[in-house]
Amino acid sequence: MTVPLEDLPPLSPAILEWLQRAAEISAALPGLRSEEPTERRRAERELSDLLAAEFTDPAPTGVEISDREVDGASGPCRARVFRTGGAVGPQPTLLWLHGGGWTGGTIDELLNDRICADRTLRSGVQIIALEYRLAPEHPFPAPVDDAVAALADLRRRADDLGIDAERLGVGGNSAGATVAATTALRERDAGRRLHHQALEVLPAALRLVGASGHRHRAASGMQGAERLADLYRAGAPLSAASPLDAADHRGLAPALILAAEFDPLRDGAIAYARVLREAGVPVRLHVGPGHVHGSPGLTARWQGARDWQAVFADELAIAYRTRSGDDASRRPATTAAATDA
Repeated sequence: MTVPLEDLPPLSPAILEWLQRAAEISAALPGLRSEEPTERRRAERELSDLLAAEFTDPAPTGVEISDREVDGASGPCRARVFRTGGAVGPQPTLLWLHGGGWTGGTIDELLNDRICADRTLRSGVQIIALEYRLAPEHPFPAPVDDAVAALADLRRRADDLGIDAERLGVGGNSAGATVAATTALRERDAGRRLHHQALEVLPAALRLVGASGHRHRAASGMQGAERLADLYRAGAPLSAASPLDAADHRGLAPALILAAEFDPLRDGAIAYARVLREAGVPVRLHVGPGHVHGSPGLTARWQGARDWQAVFADELAIAYRTRSGDDASRRPATTAAATDA
């Protein structure tokens, strides 16, 4: 559906073009409206890949990409490893959880390959993207259980996979960020040390938070977000499935939180940064100016997306100690400054 311009915030021409192309491609993909999960996911991947081919820079050279299996909670899960070419010895490592509204998404998406490879090359952090189970067939806590099991397997096989187990963290995009944040809570509760958590366009609560939840739905195409959250939550208590509603945030791993200015999830992500800070957790918060929920991937068309990726990579490098904090001065001035929230 094409959104009338008067219903949108002031967006860059690149974002408007992307929204228009998404509407055009979606009209030719009836599978997007299917009630059958496999058919819908196939169409969603086709849409994602066609958009990435137009709007996302190709994966850079200098990154080795390989497929592995790691333990999930109910059996092996596929994983894709992104490692700087020629890297020797144990590497700081981020277990990455893709987006897709808890019901879709895959490590096989072109967007995932291009963005993960770029972040690995720029940050020096090995990324292992996990093919976790999806709702509605596998609602909460299955995706979190898979991430927890995968972290345990990565620790056990650190030597085989070239992982520095002392610098092992978790992160995710959108729905994957919810899974990552809940995984960090579970790791804390179990007394297992986690080096860092990176939460990108985070749905911090499985409910509406703040004015942004109503104001910016059209620009991000998230009119059905509550239904997806309900499919993922499957009746579980908010205190278990919704990171912002957890009873206690003390002792969590340091966090990087990136929010988009015109994202309905923005206020929830900012609220999560605030409650982490109040619990004594070190937090770096970025609010990307001009961004909607999916626009950080528009690196082939928009400087704002390139700025977002540069900030993300710089923050990873500093958090995982692959680069001095002094290098933060090289961040683009057009990106909203980080705050120690």
